[in-house]
Formats: sequence, structure tokens, C-alpha cells
Amino acid sequence: MTELTTTTVHVFRHGEVFNPTKILYGRLPDFHLSELGHQMAKAAAQALAGRDVTHVVASPLERAQETAAPISAEFELETATDVRLIESANYFEGKRVSVGDGAFSNPRHWWVLRDPITPSWGEPYLVIAQRMFEALQAARVAAEGHEAVCVSHQLPIWTLRRYVEGKRLWHDPRKRQCGLASLTSFRFEGSKVVGIDYTEPAAHLVALSATAKTAKGA
Repeated sequence: MTELTTTTVHVFRHGEVFNPTKILYGRLPDFHLSELGHQMAKAAAQALAGRDVTHVVASPLERAQETAAPISAEFELETATDVRLIESANYFEGKRVSVGDGAFSNPRHWWVLRDPITPSWGEPYLVIAQRMFEALQAARVAAEGHEAVCVSHQLPIWTLRRYVEGKRLWHDPRKRQCGLASLTSFRFEGSKVVGIDYTEPAAHLVALSATAKTAKGA
């Protein structure tokens, strides 16, 4: 009987973003890591030091590329780019969405919230899950027998995890287990996921983050 190849793909949420206007920045350009966000990325790179990482790939958005940089440097690799790892599209992109003073308080936006299951306000969860799973498998193939790191965003990562676990994709955003600079690690035997691990190597820095406290980071 042929023994299956073991591969691990770490899907890494980027660090804190500099966002003084507190908008939902989504796919907008020119949103970069804050100083604390850069520290988070370095902490994650240090946590992975000594691992068998042979492939690093990131969403094309600046915050993801910047988060990937110290990891690529740690392993002397180039950062590849995969658009399938990008943040989800959202109607409220560019708007403030905080409770009380954001777009949600304006009745003209309420029709967009009519369907939380698809959802009606953005990219369908199933579409997100399928593109993220394709990116996950591509990273597995690129690092077969070793480890890969994919840098992405909170909603796509959480949707991917629920998809792989066979859970319904619509969910309460407040209950996502996907903190800033966290690693959701998918363990493969061959092409099959056999386990999922979750770690927060920058938790000590996240505790200092205003983004984490107000849930604005994406």
C-alpha cells in the first residue's frame, strides 16, 4: 500500500492595518499594516522558524503582501501571489459600519441586509469557499511533502475552515476564530485534509490592538 504524502498549509490572517477613519476597507488599495501589524507579522515569522516551509503565497492586497514579507525572508523564499486569497467583495466597502454611527443606521442601506445566508451584501459564501479551497490545494501541491504559508483575510479564512469542516457557511461574525496574525493550519494526507489546528503566535501584540477590540480588521 502506497503511503500518502503529508503536507501542511498554514493559512495566515494578516496583521493590524492602519485605518484611522475606521472604514470597512475590503479590497480598496493603499491600506497598509500599522507599526503594530508589522510586529505581528514578524512574530508569526519567528513562530514558524525551523518549520519546513517551502512555499509562501499571499493575497494581492498590500496588507497581505506586507505580512508575508518577513515569512518569505525567514525561509529565503519569494512571495507568490494568488488572487483567490483576496478579501471578499462587500457592498459596504469604503463605508463606516460601526454600530450607531455607521452605514447600518441609514435606512437606504437596509435592503442590502435582506439575506444573511447568501449573503445579499457581498460575495456569496460558497464562492469564497470554493476559491479559497482551490488556493489551499494549489499551495499544497506547490509544497507537497513540506509546508506552505498562505496569507489571506478573516472572512475568507473562516469561510474556508467551515467549508472544509462541512459546516453551514453563514455564521455569526462575532464568533469567528480567526484573530489578527493567526494561523489556521490544514494538515493533509495526499489531497485530503485530515486535521485543522489554530494558533495565535502574535496574541501578546493583538492584546494591544485597537483593531481587535473594535473588530474593524478584515
